[in-house]
Amino acid sequence: MATTQRDYYEVLGVAREADEGEIKRAFRRLARELHPDVSEAPDAQERFREVVEAYEALSKRETRELYDRFGHAGLRGGGFTPTQFDFGSLNDLFAAFFGDDLFGVGGRATRSRGADLAVQVEIELTEAASGIKREVPFPVAVTCGTCAGSGAAPGTSPVTCETCGGAGRLQRVSRSAFGEFVRTQTCPTCGGAGQRIEQPCPDCRGEGRIVEERTLEVEIPPGIHDGQQIRISGEGHAGGGGARAGDVYVEVRVNPDPRFVREGNDIFSTVDLTITEAALGATVTVPTLDGETELEFAEGTQAGEIRVLRGRGMPVLQGFGRGDQRVLVNVAVPRRLNDEQRRLLEEFARSTDDETYSADEGFFEKLKSAFR
Repeated sequence: MATTQRDYYEVLGVAREADEGEIKRAFRRLARELHPDVSEAPDAQERFREVVEAYEALSKRETRELYDRFGHAGLRGGGFTPTQFDFGSLNDLFAAFFGDDLFGVGGRATRSRGADLAVQVEIELTEAASGIKREVPFPVAVTCGTCAGSGAAPGTSPVTCETCGGAGRLQRVSRSAFGEFVRTQTCPTCGGAGQRIEQPCPDCRGEGRIVEERTLEVEIPPGIHDGQQIRISGEGHAGGGGARAGDVYVEVRVNPDPRFVREGNDIFSTVDLTITEAALGATVTVPTLDGETELEFAEGTQAGEIRVLRGRGMPVLQGFGRGDQRVLVNVAVPRRLNDEQRRLLEEFARSTDDETYSADEGFFEKLKSAFR
């Protein structure tokens, strides 16, 4: 997608109320002018891509309506992805110069598969751990109920295009010293459909599709990671002429939880002990993904120790088992003491010796094992 994000109507040089014919003519003129095989301008390739992107967005009713209502952000949310061009392709060059539809070469637009769309849903880390169902609203192009997708007004039918005889394409044969040269292009009368609509449907204006709001219930599996997508087949934009609908890609964003840090399927948390709790031992309530649980800490617990709660981490996505929860011990040192507290601590300090603070010989082994 073009990085400048210029207004698409400005890119094509047309007014916002321009009809389909004006948009197509503006695109063909610019395509002939800017194609990198013709233009010597250093920015021709980038400008050509920008023109292609603008035409792709404005030439289809559903994407144009999204753009008019919500701008570039609406298109991205609706799953719009510009076509990526290989500028070495002869099809691209012929399309730009001889009027083919660059996005439908080799097939009729009315039989094209519906476009995919992307939506986003936010969940909490605890919901990602247990799995959850969410209703996700999104705008989507659906088959027009008035004309059943034909594009023709009720009581009428499309007629065979007299220019191409229903083929949707025209062939012209020219002779040269090297033999016959056959040039094929989309029929300019019917746009490749092979049919013409003499009386367009009043609801969809001949497009055969309309944009409506739809809500989809999405089942989010336990263990899903932030940014992963769920593909729902056949729920995207309706295809033309009864072709298959596109797909919906649901991007799941897992909100950070201030109590935990996730690393793969393991989670990390902290627990605060006072110096007296750490010295004398204590039972403390700590949070887990499944709710609060009590942990017992022995006397002499040191800052930096890690307690491992096996199987209390995130579920393995589409697998078996769960990761672990690792609880890091933080010992809180008092910052403000009254005179009596200071006197007692000073008396305690005078009564201690090296044995009071002797290190646990197995402490570092325990610390290393916590990370294995």
